[in-house]
Amino acid sequence: MEATLTTEERIRLAAQNVFQKKGLAGARMQDIADEAGINKAMLHYYFRSKEKLFDLVFLDSFQKIFPRVNTILTSEDNLFQKIESFVEEYLTTVNQNPQLPLFVVNELAKNPDLFLHKLFSITNGAPKADIIIKQMEEEINKGTIRPITPANLFLNIISLCAFPYIGKPLVQIILNMEDEQYLNLLERRKQEVLSFIFYAIKT
Repeated sequence: MEATLTTEERIRLAAQNVFQKKGLAGARMQDIADEAGINKAMLHYYFRSKEKLFDLVFLDSFQKIFPRVNTILTSEDNLFQKIESFVEEYLTTVNQNPQLPLFVVNELAKNPDLFLHKLFSITNGAPKADIIIKQMEEEINKGTIRPITPANLFLNIISLCAFPYIGKPLVQIILNMEDEQYLNLLERRKQEVLSFIFYAIKT
């Protein structure tokens, strides 16, 4: 922990690390206190419960990406600009928070209803995809993109963006890559993802 951080900032950073590794159910207040380099009494002085601290960290994490994604999806940009903006926004945010996709998957697996309730309560609902779906259908009808269902296009984009973080340990073993090499690969991934998507869908 940086010496210049306040105690509350150290706690929030520690909680983010612990929650992303262990999830809500697996994390203990003692784990967070140890990570922050303080005793548990001081932790309880700042945050009375693990749940309140989780909500704060959760809010911080998803306010970085969900409102921006919704802005992209509902903007007046064309389909290709939206795909480019989404990939750029998602990968930039996740490169700064590389454990976030795995954290989401773990929480969804443990208690999807609670997870989605928390998520949508702090982000004013799910991102709205109606406009971009209509754009996909229009581009298909014009013949500028291949006839692919919007749902499959969404799945392909999200999979290409998220899996390298979710499957990091497995991919590193398969490719025989050290952490630094893998991080460099992820940093260069934005253009690779966009090129792959556009090549796959354009006629």
